[in-house]
Amino acid sequence: MNNIFKNLVLTVFGFIFSAGTALAEETGANLVSLFEIEVIILAIVLIMVFLVFLLWHDAADESSALKRFIAVFMHKLTGSTPIEKEDSIILDHNYDGIKELDNSLPPWWLYLFYATIVFGFVYMLHYHVFNSGPSSAQEYVQEVEFAQAQLAANASGPAITEETVTALTDAGALSSGKDIFIKNCAACHGQKGEGLVGPNMTDDFWIHGGGIKNVYKIIKNGVIEKGMISWKSQLSPAQMQDVGSYILSLKGTNPPNPKAPQGDKYVESDSVKTNQI
Repeated sequence: MNNIFKNLVLTVFGFIFSAGTALAEETGANLVSLFEIEVIILAIVLIMVFLVFLLWHDAADESSALKRFIAVFMHKLTGSTPIEKEDSIILDHNYDGIKELDNSLPPWWLYLFYATIVFGFVYMLHYHVFNSGPSSAQEYVQEVEFAQAQLAANASGPAITEETVTALTDAGALSSGKDIFIKNCAACHGQKGEGLVGPNMTDDFWIHGGGIKNVYKIIKNGVIEKGMISWKSQLSPAQMQDVGSYILSLKGTNPPNPKAPQGDKYVESDSVKTNQI
């Protein structure tokens, strides 16, 4: 039974790693995103264990099959020795009448420890071996350079509002918009705009209307009841215009596993198209 439980736990951790890898490959995520996905899955598993523990305490009938199953499960998880069998693990040491038990570390603690080793190994490979992730100093320099470029663009360009915003098509603006999208929007809308919690950004259907003006308005003000926060305190008008333009450029890209269409089909009028850059 002990070996069966160990194999079951190893299978669970193997599933966590495989599921995280599959999701990362599906969304084009890097090792950091892969690691975040695995941590989320592990957290879900731990929450399920906690719920089982609560059920164990709340089960009214101690002779029920559920109670017995959960009792066996908790015993395998903690590895504790029943009080009536403690005589079998008493050591020969005797300190002033105090006896010592030869208890082992609980399996749940050991498996968490093994998980931290895997975590540290992946982290070391990502940041210190393959150098595929920026250091904190590099991230700081990138953020400062990006902020300075945006400040310069805002200072030299016209004021951007919900009425004056236009869809940009130049490579620089779309590249800037993509960076903002990957950093701030991909968690809900997918790395390629295919839709996750948030809607698909690559089809013709829009919940709150398509076109740069509607997209800019939603980015700026958010939709709190849908979980979409307002970005006007975190992104400048120029940044919101860039990311809005990038979102519109995703139309028709047909990413893998797109979310089903939501909202109404949006057809942009010719007068709006002619006003775009």
